[in-house]
Amino acid sequence: MAPKKKEGEEPKPMLGRPGNSVSAGLVGLPNVGKSTTFNVLCGMSVPAENFPFCTIDPTTSRVRVPDDRFEVLCEKYQPASKVPAWLTVVDIAGLVKNAHEGEGLGNAFLSHIRATDAIFHIVRVFEEKDTGVTHTEGQCDPIRDLDIIRAELRMKDIESVEKSIPNFEKEVRKDPKSKKAKEAMETLMTALEWLKSGKDLRFAVEHFKWGFKEIDVLNELQLLTAKPAMYLVNMTEKDFLRQKNKFLPKVKQYVDENCPGETLIPYSAEFEAKVADMDEEAKKAYIEEHKVKSMMPKIVTTGYHLLRLIHFFTAGADEVRCWTIRDPCKAPQAAGTIHTDFERGFIMAEVMHYSDWAEAGSEAACKAAGKYQMKGKEYIVQDGDICHFKFNVTAEKKK
Repeated sequence: MAPKKKEGEEPKPMLGRPGNSVSAGLVGLPNVGKSTTFNVLCGMSVPAENFPFCTIDPTTSRVRVPDDRFEVLCEKYQPASKVPAWLTVVDIAGLVKNAHEGEGLGNAFLSHIRATDAIFHIVRVFEEKDTGVTHTEGQCDPIRDLDIIRAELRMKDIESVEKSIPNFEKEVRKDPKSKKAKEAMETLMTALEWLKSGKDLRFAVEHFKWGFKEIDVLNELQLLTAKPAMYLVNMTEKDFLRQKNKFLPKVKQYVDENCPGETLIPYSAEFEAKVADMDEEAKKAYIEEHKVKSMMPKIVTTGYHLLRLIHFFTAGADEVRCWTIRDPCKAPQAAGTIHTDFERGFIMAEVMHYSDWAEAGSEAACKAAGKYQMKGKEYIVQDGDICHFKFNVTAEKKK
């Protein structure tokens, strides 16, 4: 059954850049497995050597978002063109302690993170004696590593906020009646105090009940700790196969206490790289033998929804396509992802949800069952909707 349709629902404020073209950055200390993970995710081959700063310029690739619904639609319609949903992933060079002060090319690396929309924290829970891979901080200590990365991001944010406050102070002195400048300065002062207390900014939104007014001020700065995050815990293949690691409970406790509500996914870059090099038959046999599965689809799908991304479908003999939108998104704006004229001249959306289509077996059966519906401008498009937009553009776009 399709999810309950929402009409006229107001979107919740979200820190970060608006829009549908978004990316996630792989972030962590050197030698934690970022580039190996990136290679597997993207099917690319970037250097993954055992020394710091192997990746200096960020490497970017689009990763296909797994979706069985898309595959079924393609099987049904046999279209000439198939366009799945994509997630852009960026492999960012390893950060080190004091990166915010420029240590280890830190300023360049932090600017690469600023250009992304979400952060995938990769932390290693394997020791040098098990893999031969050195650790830049000496012994393996994932809690220390997480503290280092989170502290570096916060320190850079503190620096950014402190540089911005004088601009608003100047505006207030110039025009003491400027309510907008005063409110912006108050928001930044509150954010600065929060960051200095050792907390990431994204957790302040709910705490202070910030709305769009405050969010708009903060989004101008593209702050690093405002970005949604998830935690990828990289272990040896041996530990992954036996589903056990001595550091894992401590990492989970740390994330639960310091990053409430954020996702932690244990995986093994070593295992993923190994099975990625196998042919399909050997891969299937190896996975069945060890009763495990690749975590890459879960990482991609979780990361996609972390960015509050969903997609609707257009389906027919010419093309089956996933259209990525930020949730919630009203029908005219969803139509605009196909073409701006669709939004400008929007009349209505003809909608059937994938689950209704799959249950009925065809578009005609959906119509007969009353599951093919006409929706107006206030309709909130759902993940999995199959849409056909009607529009009419009779005049030139207003300037």
